[in-house]
Amino acid sequence: MTGNNPYEGLTELPGFTLTSEDVADGSPLLADQYGASAGGSDVSPQLSWSGFPADTKTFAVTVYDPDAPTASGFWHWAVFNIPVGVTSLPSGAGSPDGEAIPEGAVTLPNEMRLPHFIGATPPEGTGVHRYFIAVHALPDRLDIDPDSTPAVLGFNLNFNATARAVIVGTAEFGGAES
Repeated sequence: MTGNNPYEGLTELPGFTLTSEDVADGSPLLADQYGASAGGSDVSPQLSWSGFPADTKTFAVTVYDPDAPTASGFWHWAVFNIPVGVTSLPSGAGSPDGEAIPEGAVTLPNEMRLPHFIGATPPEGTGVHRYFIAVHALPDRLDIDPDSTPAVLGFNLNFNATARAVIVGTAEFGGAES
């Protein structure tokens, strides 16, 4: 696990409250949040948020692993244009069928080019990975091609988000079985 925070160096934003029934900040992910190939179930965590700016019109949710053995990290999930009236997502909202994603929201393809959540799958020998689960408040809808990468979303969030809430879960090789 490296010490970098992927949001350091980006536009500094005020925070708001993000909670989860499935992920405790700084604690290991549940087995369900691991990838199927790592003994998990690829289930996105339950998320709830509050205290965001009054001018918020939409939200974006991202899950990012900066500790992946790449120069660019690894995006596990990216959803944007979640309407302001939606302040929680149930466990499993990021499933392949997309049924729990609110109408009007867009899920971008992750690093595996799949338009849904994929769980943690740290390779053997790479130590503990951190999974930055973030909800971003936005004053308007984003106009991003639905085939774009999560990095394109991240670029737009840097310049458009008005607040950000983050929970960091952890995972390591073999952790789904422990």
